Amino acid sequence: MRAALSRHRRLLAAVFAAAAAALGLAAARPHSDGVRVWVAARDLPAGATLTARDVAARFLPRAAVPSGLVRAAAGRTLSGPIRRGEPLTDARLRSAGLLDETDPAAVATPIRLADAAVARLLRPGDRVDVLAARSDNPMPARTVASSVPILAVPKPALDPDEGALIVVRTDRPQAAALARAATDSRLSITILGR
Repeated sequence: MRAALSRHRRLLAAVFAAAAAALGLAAARPHSDGVRVWVAARDLPAGATLTARDVAARFLPRAAVPSGLVRAAAGRTLSGPIRRGEPLTDARLRSAGLLDETDPAAVATPIRLADAAVARLLRPGDRVDVLAARSDNPMPARTVASSVPILAVPKPALDPDEGALIVVRTDRPQAAALARAATDSRLSITILGR
């Protein structure tokens, strides 16, 4: 057996090299039945603002698709350099920011809710009324801000007694009223229909 392998060593090496090349080509070819992803069309530096020319659509097999894919890339800014062919993920892009720059009167206002479990019910885009209730006053809770949209729901603190932080879009007078209410009241919300 050893002598037979020795005589055909070059032939076997050629067969194995051809098989490896065929498998490599099969893995690299576009997968039309896979998942469509945006990739960098060329090497791009950190801080580049993406245009339609900077990205290209490719199909990848489901097993090769990274998490955090970006569905819309044009206008977004790279947080670090990216190589040609690299899929665009949220890790490579700067966050879009909390506020729409077309509304200069809007501010992002963080508030801490008294009940941390309430934050699990919220998603960005939900609209809420923010209520303030004083524990030393038998009066009903008062509405401090009406129909404000949720911008972000950060990951809750480990200690549920600290409440939960959320970020809402308000104008400056509403932000001031919320800050005043937070000094002497417990804040809660009611979730409104969309």
